[in-house]
Amino acid sequence: MVITKSRLVLGATAVTLSTIAVTSLGIHSRGQALFKASPKELVDEVWQIVQRQYVDGTFNQVDWQAVRKEYLSKSYSNPQEAYKSIREMLKKLEDPYTRFMDPAEFKNMQVDTSGELTGIGITISQDEKTKQLVVIAPIEDTPAFKAGVLAKDIILKIDGKNTKGMDTNQAVSLIRGEAGSKVSLTIQRNGQTKQFDIKRARIEIHPVKFSQKKTPAGNLGYIRLNQFSANAGKEMQTAIKDLESKRVAGYILDLRGNPGGLLFSSVDIARMWLNKGTIVSTIDRQGEREREVANGRALTNKPLVILVDKGSASASEILSGALQDNKRATLVGTQTFGKGLVQSVRPLEDGSGLAVTIAKYHTPNDRDINKHGIDPDVKVDLTDAQRQDLWLNERDKLATLKDPQFAKAVDVIGKKIAAQGAATAEK
Repeated sequence: MVITKSRLVLGATAVTLSTIAVTSLGIHSRGQALFKASPKELVDEVWQIVQRQYVDGTFNQVDWQAVRKEYLSKSYSNPQEAYKSIREMLKKLEDPYTRFMDPAEFKNMQVDTSGELTGIGITISQDEKTKQLVVIAPIEDTPAFKAGVLAKDIILKIDGKNTKGMDTNQAVSLIRGEAGSKVSLTIQRNGQTKQFDIKRARIEIHPVKFSQKKTPAGNLGYIRLNQFSANAGKEMQTAIKDLESKRVAGYILDLRGNPGGLLFSSVDIARMWLNKGTIVSTIDRQGEREREVANGRALTNKPLVILVDKGSASASEILSGALQDNKRATLVGTQTFGKGLVQSVRPLEDGSGLAVTIAKYHTPNDRDINKHGIDPDVKVDLTDAQRQDLWLNERDKLATLKDPQFAKAVDVIGKKIAAQGAATAEK
């Protein structure tokens, strides 16, 4: 997410974070201004933003001018009627990430710099083809995570209500609730149906965890990054500096199950590992590019391996793609989720909000990873049963040599450390 003069820009998954009830980034809605827009003015305001900013200049082959005429010809007696029309209007774009949020939904979407969340701890998306709700990833150590919800699970029902065609806003309102209350999710996984009864909770998230690991490859720094929140960069900097003081020989950065978050956070963290080169390019509908580049202030140049899986999405893919393309890191694990779109989030006159897809992003080597993801350099597959055992039932094995992906990362980094040592000796 990048804060600009008048709006927020998010990586694709960030717009679904209201499933974990994120609040307040200090964006003050213009609904607190001296006047409030009439319902019809609100409809037109949304239309105008899409007209100016939407990434696809054909508006998905929709006659957008005719849409304006259709919806402004209606009479609106209250905001709720306008909200309904706006949602109908946006649905014509067939883009699950371009969405309207009423004032309550918008408040719940905004990012809380304290890192405290209320809910069950999942990020979700709507599959563009099937229109089914899909779990991007559960956030580590949250109720959904502990219950056994996995990335790529399809949510069939919420408290018995069928979700086919349901947008993320509606799903969010059903999933959220008072801390201590329960929500029932019916999940489809590999053709099998499972039910999870999950108790909602108040969740405090620290995005970075780190430790030294004594391994056959030597003394390694292990850093687990759970999400790209507003304080992730600061915590990452602390972790790297602490591990550098302990003279680790190399690093393993664990992005498994990280659903993404703030775009600027991924760029900041990339700069901690990368001295020079492009990090990411965002491309708007005119084909104009904005590039984020390294600034020569990397905190370490020691060998780096990144662990990824199908729950690594959005900002995780920006970071891993940047370091892979610049040959700064080797990626170990499985193919990532595949979210390569950027949304702008705008407050509207009455306190509601609009997320609109304004750009796509490419990796430094100009790869468009949307719907495909990033392929690891070294593939290490885990079955769903293995993943559930590792992340839930036998957590003491995680990030040890009994963790197959971590073990391979140790093997890979051991060779990198040896090669770097040999190169140094030759100089």
